[in-house]
Amino acid sequence: MDAAARAASLGCWSDPVRPEPLTGGITNANFLVDHRGRRYVVRIGADLPVHQVMRFNELAAARAAHDAGLSPAVVHHEPGALVLDYIEGHALTPAEVRQPALLARLVPLIRACHHEIPKRLRGPVLMFWVFHVLRNYGAALDEAGSRHCPLLPRLAAAAVRLEAAVGPIEVVFGHNDLLAANIIDDGRRLWLIDWDYAGFNSPLFDLGGLASNNELSRTQEAWLLEAYFGRPADGGLRRRFQAMRCASLLRETLWSMVSELHATIAFDYAAYSTENLARFDAAYRDFLEEH
Repeated sequence: MDAAARAASLGCWSDPVRPEPLTGGITNANFLVDHRGRRYVVRIGADLPVHQVMRFNELAAARAAHDAGLSPAVVHHEPGALVLDYIEGHALTPAEVRQPALLARLVPLIRACHHEIPKRLRGPVLMFWVFHVLRNYGAALDEAGSRHCPLLPRLAAAAVRLEAAVGPIEVVFGHNDLLAANIIDDGRRLWLIDWDYAGFNSPLFDLGGLASNNELSRTQEAWLLEAYFGRPADGGLRRRFQAMRCASLLRETLWSMVSELHATIAFDYAAYSTENLARFDAAYRDFLEEH
């Protein structure tokens, strides 16, 4: 059964529905469904162990995020399928994230994710430690004989250096995928969506990911750290942040390289790998020069 047929066959529908594909997703197949005067988003996707995406974890995070007032309600779930309330609004773009006023609205949203969701989580959930993810991706690429194998020793050595630079961490509950498209503005407030990669982590990973995914300037990065932590960032915090920012770019690079081998969604993962590798290399050169 294809994804659209699966979305149409879910047990929560009392009337026939016609799922309409939503564009933009590169991990799951997403659909918009009208049913009895209400609109819903349906996410179709099985566990993805190679990406450490486990749907029990996504469900727990989505429920807790809704209870914390950060994310739409979970209406229904079945193995490999999640139905959520539809939020009338638009997904942000990186250019919007870079606007000072909007960036200021994002800081309390991220802080609430980190500190309010853990109070509401129930059942087993995962930890997302990016350096474990990177090691696992490297092994998966090597075992599959990826075209990127010649790059792996260099990238693995960079990951070791970055992990050492991060050092001991504070543990919070991270979204871990702060692409602009995963933030919805309904005109009154912001929402976080898509909890595939959620898990306990350092707050620096979300902050570094927000910066790298949306190409914040160094001035904006310094402002972000001060706004989040409530104090000016000293040299140690800036170094750890920049290490996590590089790690976020490396994770996106290796994620795409692995997706070249396994993904079934129509998307140019090879071009995405090339783009993110170039961005990582530039950021890592800057990190080495500055630190």
